[in-house]
Amino acid sequence: MSDAGGPIEEISGKDALATALSVIGTERDALTQLEGLYASDDIAQAGLANSVNVITTSICSGGKLVVVGVGKSGKIGQKVVATMNSFGIRSAFLHPTEALHGDLGMIGENDTILVITFSGRTPELLNLLPYLPLDMALIAVTSHATPSTCPLFESRSPHLSILLPAPIPTSEVDSFGVAAPTTSTTVALALTDALAMAVARRLHLDPSVVFQGYHPGGTIGISHRASGLSSTNGGNPSPVEI
Repeated sequence: MSDAGGPIEEISGKDALATALSVIGTERDALTQLEGLYASDDIAQAGLANSVNVITTSICSGGKLVVVGVGKSGKIGQKVVATMNSFGIRSAFLHPTEALHGDLGMIGENDTILVITFSGRTPELLNLLPYLPLDMALIAVTSHATPSTCPLFESRSPHLSILLPAPIPTSEVDSFGVAAPTTSTTVALALTDALAMAVARRLHLDPSVVFQGYHPGGTIGISHRASGLSSTNGGNPSPVEI
C-alpha cells in the first residue's frame, strides 16, 4: 500500500537490481576516491598520523576516546566505539544532546574526542562545542578538505584540531535523488575502521590476540578456545612504546 492507501506501483526485479547495483557502484567509487586521497594528500595523511598518535597517547595515559555524532553519523560512531573496545582501546559514545543534560561528565582527563559529521556544521554539535575542553584534541571525520573551512575548529587551537577528510565524489541527492546518508556513511565507516586498525597496531604487539581475548562468545570465541590462546586480561599484551 502507498502512503495514500492506494496500490504501490509494482517494481520489476530488473529495476530493483539496477537500483541496488547503482548504490553499490556509487559507494565503491567513493571508497576508491577515499583510498586515493589518503595515498596522496598531505592533509589527509597528516590527519591520520596525528589521530593515531593522540588516541594512542590518550589510552597509554589512562584516558579514552570519546566519539560524538548524531543521526546516521551517530550510528557510525557507535560502531567505531564497539570496534575500538574490541581491541582494548577504551572508547565511549557521547550523544551531543544528552551531553548538555549531564553526560558531559563522561569526558575525563587525557581523553580525545572524535566527532563524525559529514557537513561539519550539524547544529547539535556546534551547540556542544563551547562545553568541550579546549585543551583536548578534537578529531573530526567530515567532508571538509582543509581544517580552515570546518566550523568545528573555529574556536580551537590548530595544534589540537585534527581533520580526517571523508568526502564523496557526488552528493547523495545527485546520485540517488534523496539526501539519505548512504555513500557518506559508507566512507565514514571505512575511514573509522581504518583508524581503529591503525591504533590497534600501534598499541599492541599482536592485535589479533587482543581481539580474540575480548570475544569469548560466538564463533570467534569458539575459535579462540580451540586455539588454546591465553585470555588473561583479554589476551592483551603490553602496549608498544610510543
